[in-house]
Amino acid sequence: MKYYFLFMILVFGCGSLKAQNITGKIINTEKQPIEGAYVFNKQSKKHAHTLENGKFLLENNQVGDSLQVGILGYKTATYVLIPSDFKDEVNIVLSAAIFELQEIVVSEQLNPLKTIAQMDLKVNPVNSSQEILRKVPGLFIGQHAGGGKAEQLFLRGFDIDHGTDINLSVDGMAVNMVSHAHGQGYSDLHFLIPETIEKIDFGKGPYYAESGDFNTAAYVKFKTKNQIQNSSLNFSYGQFNSLRTLGLFNLIDQNNTQNAYAAVEYTATDGPFVSPQNFNRLNIFSKYSTLIKENSQISLTFSHFTSRWDASGQIPERSVNNGSISRFGSIDDTEGGHTSRTNLNIENTLFINDQTSLKSNVFYSKYDFKLFSNFTFFLNDPIHGDQIKQQENRSIFGFNTQLQNHKTWGNVKVLITSGTGLRHDIINDIELSNTLNRKMVLQNIQLGNINQTNMYGFFNSEFKIHKFTIAPAVRIDHFQFLYNDALSMNYKTQAQSKSRVSPKLSFSYNQNQNIQWFLKTGIGFHSNDTRVILNRETKNSLPQAFGSDLGIIWKPFSKLIINTAAWWLFLDQEFVYVGDAGVVEPSGSTRRYGLDVGLRYQLNQWFYFNSDATYAYARSVTESEGNNYIPLAPILTVTGGISVSNYKGFSGGIRTRYLGDRPANEDYSITAKGYIVTDLNLSYTLKKTTLGISAENLFNVAWNETQFATESRLKNEINAVEEIHFTPGTPLFIKTSITYTF
Repeated sequence: MKYYFLFMILVFGCGSLKAQNITGKIINTEKQPIEGAYVFNKQSKKHAHTLENGKFLLENNQVGDSLQVGILGYKTATYVLIPSDFKDEVNIVLSAAIFELQEIVVSEQLNPLKTIAQMDLKVNPVNSSQEILRKVPGLFIGQHAGGGKAEQLFLRGFDIDHGTDINLSVDGMAVNMVSHAHGQGYSDLHFLIPETIEKIDFGKGPYYAESGDFNTAAYVKFKTKNQIQNSSLNFSYGQFNSLRTLGLFNLIDQNNTQNAYAAVEYTATDGPFVSPQNFNRLNIFSKYSTLIKENSQISLTFSHFTSRWDASGQIPERSVNNGSISRFGSIDDTEGGHTSRTNLNIENTLFINDQTSLKSNVFYSKYDFKLFSNFTFFLNDPIHGDQIKQQENRSIFGFNTQLQNHKTWGNVKVLITSGTGLRHDIINDIELSNTLNRKMVLQNIQLGNINQTNMYGFFNSEFKIHKFTIAPAVRIDHFQFLYNDALSMNYKTQAQSKSRVSPKLSFSYNQNQNIQWFLKTGIGFHSNDTRVILNRETKNSLPQAFGSDLGIIWKPFSKLIINTAAWWLFLDQEFVYVGDAGVVEPSGSTRRYGLDVGLRYQLNQWFYFNSDATYAYARSVTESEGNNYIPLAPILTVTGGISVSNYKGFSGGIRTRYLGDRPANEDYSITAKGYIVTDLNLSYTLKKTTLGISAENLFNVAWNETQFATESRLKNEINAVEEIHFTPGTPLFIKTSITYTF
């Protein structure tokens, strides 16, 4: 008998001496796959990350080795390999846990900054569509019409207007509107219900081959949930006749292969204005996903939103200062508009093998927009006034594909990602007109039909050599611009095509487990409006952006993470907003450089602090010194706050944001004043019911949410005046809510 045991020991011992590869799958307690989990062999020191289907391939393993598996939001698990694991797939189940900063090991993260943003989202969830983009560190927003229009965006020394220099997408579906009636890149995210967001992926600078048009200052990708754990009903009510009701409904019992849910949201408010906004918005969202033979997942998403509002517009400082109107009054309260968007998106993820996956989506959007504005009052037409109408009817067709392949060449790990795609916009009856009382068209300034097509392909590679990662990439875009001018006496199709090659190169170095250095370089671009291009107002159809980032992500101790980046960005050409025409026009070259600093600190499981600051120096290259300021470019922005998560049933937080003074015109003779605003929220959960209260602008400061240096003339004025015109920020605004989960 003792020889038999000796023989078995020798057999297993010899077998264990031969290191082998293993495959496995990481799932949660609901039997759903976990993406991005870190799998580490304590003996061989080899590691791997799970793919979207939860699978991984790990090299150099032996019987008896211990695997450590972890990811933020789940309890770390240890698994000891047994002989059968080398024949069959390893299955490891992770249990949910409180998000803890001390669990983050910088060198283990595929992208530490994205992980940090994901923690921000989990610790302090978003419950307002206007708060969605504020989850991107350093990104500021300004609302012109209380939730009607898309927000004005500010980031890294950019007044991005409504999206000219930031690429936005949801589930692979484009958000930016090319050649839009109100402005290039116009991005209305109000079709996205905050409670359906699962992940926010972002990157600053033009360094990312997967993102093309408008990715100069940054890109932001939102991913919606494939499933919800429970159904819920929410109702909130606040000052200014403000209400919001939300229903989330789980349509299929939890199982391994299928999930479906629907969400319905209705929002309404009059706002703090003398003339009520009469704002309302309806959102409908539904998503169905299914696994096919465990190697393919298909998701079908349908969403629709419609919104209408009245607006008091941007008011001149002189009218407030002389007492003719209050801060919440108006010069022309016939402004306003309505918009709608319907989306259909089909996504497919196919796992060809343990190392190769193919992701694709095809989408269709139907979009309508009509906006009435009056920026200059009686400057151009002293009889009827200067009200304008901007309108369009748009259909968008598109698809994206992305192939990922993991390879190992000796000690070098390689990730190769390549993709291709198409976007085609059909824009009918795009219009800019002078109007009276929203009803009478006095003069058509622009009217026509646009067809715009963007085809692209990209190649991205990552070579991991010990502590170094080198990532060269390239992207190729081709555009076709077509325009039929309905105001022309003769029918003619104006056409132009243009291509752009955008190379990228990035490096990172993991100095140790908790310090990562990175250097990113690249060229990006944003497209110009079709009408501007074809009218030969600019020779540059696709102006380029050249940038670089040098930074560090540092975890000095277990409960603190600091990230910093020094950056530089040069643009061939950008846009300047022209208030008296309600359009955008091209300007010259610009340069920006600055510093980003972020800090995350978690005292314990329920107390969390985060803060982000950006300093930016922005100047025009083509203008003389003293006349080269970039209007509305932010110089210093700071955000910060503390949050409490589930402390004896209580959750909440207090957040402050600061936007410093900045130039409103090219010679800085007019200043757009800065502000400090603080918001508070608090909730208490008892079993299935959650009660909440929130206060926006807690200290009731008088602040201007959006500001422009505009030349205007009032009806009783002889001469025009150029000064700040502004939309007032919300005063102290308190609302309460109740949520029931079932």
